[in-house]
Amino acid sequence: MSLTGTPFFLATIALVVVTVLLPLVLWGRVRGPAVMRGAARLVMVVLAQAAAVLSVFVVVNNTNGLYDNWADLLGTGHHIVAAPDLGRDGLGGHNYRANEPKAVQKFSPARDARMGRGVRVTQLSGRVSGVRGEVYVWLPPQYSQPAFRHRKFPVVELLGGFPGSAKAWFGSLQVQSQLEAGMRRGKIAPFILVEPRTNLLAAQDTGCANVPGVVDAESWLSVDVRQMVTDTFRAQRRARGWAVAGYSAGAHCAVKMALAHPDRYRAAVGLSGYNDPAAERLSLTGVDPQLRRANNPLWILRHATVPPPVALYLSGGRNDGYRDGLALRRAAAPPTRVVVTEVNGPHTIGLWKYQVPQVFRWLTTQLSPYMGWVAHAKGI
Repeated sequence: MSLTGTPFFLATIALVVVTVLLPLVLWGRVRGPAVMRGAARLVMVVLAQAAAVLSVFVVVNNTNGLYDNWADLLGTGHHIVAAPDLGRDGLGGHNYRANEPKAVQKFSPARDARMGRGVRVTQLSGRVSGVRGEVYVWLPPQYSQPAFRHRKFPVVELLGGFPGSAKAWFGSLQVQSQLEAGMRRGKIAPFILVEPRTNLLAAQDTGCANVPGVVDAESWLSVDVRQMVTDTFRAQRRARGWAVAGYSAGAHCAVKMALAHPDRYRAAVGLSGYNDPAAERLSLTGVDPQLRRANNPLWILRHATVPPPVALYLSGGRNDGYRDGLALRRAAAPPTRVVVTEVNGPHTIGLWKYQVPQVFRWLTTQLSPYMGWVAHAKGI
């Protein structure tokens, strides 16, 4: 039975009803010595409480997109085939354009009804990273229109938090449902939306980093997933057509990857993120001093040979991303641009969900090859 499916959710509700009714019916009918009666009644109370906790967990999990399946919850999934040392560029000597076959994938419709119409999924085995996992893709309305058949589309890679589901942006934040009408009216550029798996290690946040011998999460996201999308769809290949967006731990990843790889991304969005990897207690990069420094976006920005030509949009509460955003803005020099917005609200899906339209309007102005498309798309 699926962890996030309706049957399991209804089963937990039924279990709550049964475990609550059980003591009401049997409380006075328990027989035997006083110790046995007390133990039996205690068991009934504990079962009722456990059932209530389970049902609340299912609601929270489904609402916030924490765990996709039982393997993620129990830490029994296997997503790391190999983790070689890929060097500073994360390519490990691979050169797709020169001598390697294209990474074309077959997609099928996503089965989870919460994700809405048009979302597709594939299982990708990363040729460079040695990571294996699912990638969800949604194509904008213009993609199938005859007027755009020769166009290549801008892409936004979407990253969830930790723990986090690869369905969260489509399911919990309802990103495509919020944007589709704006794309049709020409208010928002026709982005291809891509959400890959980021939960790769059991009970540990990768920090979207390459750690030889452990995981090459950064190459999975910025090389393998990116290459697959450009090979499979009519997507822009150059950095000026790519952006990456995330919330919470995914915000940290998005900002870090854009600053570290301006040759792959032109813009990044970080919602309620952080600079220091150690802000996430279970971060792989937060426990090692060298990794902690090398994967801090502020350190990357300050030590860049030249300021990266990247635009950043950062939002968060005063103690939940806003101050870290201000630190990045103070450290930035042209052509790096940083917009920081203070928002009020708890560190939850609801806070990030309402920011989606504003974020994508901003992204529309940043991926310069597509600013002119917006007017052209009106009426489609």
